[in-house]
Amino acid sequence: MAVKVAIASGKGGTGKTTLSVNLASFLAETKKVVLADLDAEEPNIQLFLPGDLINSQEVCVKVPEWIPQNCKLCGKCQDVCHFNSILKLGYEILIYPELCHSCYACVGLCPSKALKMVDQNIGELNHFQIGKLFFVESRLNIGRENTVPLIKETHHYIEKYFNHKTLKIYDSPPGTSCPVIETVKDTDFVLLVTEPTPFGLHDLTIAVETVRMLGKNFGVVINRDGIGDNKVETYCKNENIKIVARIKNDREIAQLYSKGQLIYPRIETFKVELENIVAFLTTIAQQ
Repeated sequence: MAVKVAIASGKGGTGKTTLSVNLASFLAETKKVVLADLDAEEPNIQLFLPGDLINSQEVCVKVPEWIPQNCKLCGKCQDVCHFNSILKLGYEILIYPELCHSCYACVGLCPSKALKMVDQNIGELNHFQIGKLFFVESRLNIGRENTVPLIKETHHYIEKYFNHKTLKIYDSPPGTSCPVIETVKDTDFVLLVTEPTPFGLHDLTIAVETVRMLGKNFGVVINRDGIGDNKVETYCKNENIKIVARIKNDREIAQLYSKGQLIYPRIETFKVELENIVAFLTTIAQQ
């Protein structure tokens, strides 16, 4: 089952990390698995999987640096920057690196070569191992805003160090914005985790629209099944969306999660749903 699976949702708090950690750990009992925490603004999988650190490295992006002695103050750099990261103010060029998207337009179009691109650290990538489970974490530096370069670098790292025969699971950031797009765009299948509530349904519809626009094969996992109403189920039926698993609303699951413990070894119904997911993904991989 050498597939790349993203676990995503339209909103936070639906249970992506719960499912990611337990599914990866369950699969790693019999095969080599890579789990990536791509929620770089608030990664938390390490709380559940405190493995041995194999590698840690800084992740940098290129941002412009002003060279005053070369500058003619023409303002061309300000004009060509679509992200408002450069401002000509009097006799100075001000650069706002947190807004920069490393497009190189300012450097390439400056007539006096008054700008150069330099490295700026935005975060770190940490690689852990627990038995047959390899865990890669993206962690954005405090004060930084753009997680996309960090997520992209984590994808590259995983593709470099793990071959195509390795099952890869990506724990996605919440929502449907650019970090989520970067997470799921090169995956084979997306599991959308939702809950049977009005908020869950609203954000699920947005997530479904997003993955459909990306042309991704996907299915739904209903977490906390038994609360709320049946509108999520009705929506999935009307949209011909496969409900891959249902995780029942169980106080013991919440208690185990709050302690940072795996759930499937303790709760048989949860393990059964993981088996359903594995069976479904195996079918997908064989197609």
